[in-house]
Amino acid sequence: MRNIFGIGETIYDILFRNNQPVAAVPGGSVFNGLISLGRAGINSTFITEIGSDQVGQYILKFMQENGINTDYVSCYKDKKTAISLAYLNENNDARYSFYKDYPNNRLDFEMPLIGENDIVAFGAYFALNPVLRDKVKPFLQYAKDQGALLYYDLNFRDNHAHEVESLKETFRENFALADIVRGSHEDFINVFGYDDCRKTYSQTSGYCPILICTRGRDGVTVIDHGQQYAFPSRNIVPVSTIGAGDNFNAGIIYGFVRENIRRDNLDRLTRDDWSRLIEYGIEFASEACMSTENYISKDYAQSLKSK
Repeated sequence: MRNIFGIGETIYDILFRNNQPVAAVPGGSVFNGLISLGRAGINSTFITEIGSDQVGQYILKFMQENGINTDYVSCYKDKKTAISLAYLNENNDARYSFYKDYPNNRLDFEMPLIGENDIVAFGAYFALNPVLRDKVKPFLQYAKDQGALLYYDLNFRDNHAHEVESLKETFRENFALADIVRGSHEDFINVFGYDDCRKTYSQTSGYCPILICTRGRDGVTVIDHGQQYAFPSRNIVPVSTIGAGDNFNAGIIYGFVRENIRRDNLDRLTRDDWSRLIEYGIEFASEACMSTENYISKDYAQSLKSK
């Protein structure tokens, strides 16, 4: 079976509604998707960092219990695991406050063995952070050189929008490393100043020929080597939308494995192929939105294994 590798942040999400805590779950943009893939029985390895505190040890055990290989997790002695306070509004969308305690020397790991057509998921500010760039970029370049398929989720929040100009070259590097770029319309506004998918594609297509744009209730647009396809979303009432985009990514990656879509046949996908892939993404995202967990449920994951 192909292996999935993720590199990204691990954080402990404490969810609030009406200023009262309602749930606390491990999270992180790549983390959430990998937990769903691990639950679905897909071989998954995560490169990340945690503290040596009780929260960090709980999260490490949680990853292992959900099928994640934790051999490449950096655990920092005498440091605390990152925490986020997620305040849910009336639409169950979240506004965040973050609390972090990192050492000066971060993310010290050896390169894992990556095979041709394995899949690497990366994204969010972790994939741009100047403090981590000398660790993240060589890993992504190594994965690309090994023939892995690289999936890049922008996931660029507005609290970093003031850094766009200084990060332009890093964005370009990530676009060039990626085989697929995915972003929400909010990401495109934060990075490019507009949410027009075609205009965004004109900025990314010189580096990466496939762009996926998610627009919540307004559906999904895929532009693949210039061909544009539109797909509807589902009408659901979410309990929490925190893991929606992350699990959309997980669903697409699950579809790649299930449909045997590899880097060497990625340029031959039809509209029907994309229709199936996007349905996986929407199904995973919809399932994750039905609870305050950030991932698909174990029951749903079990149903996937029986198909």
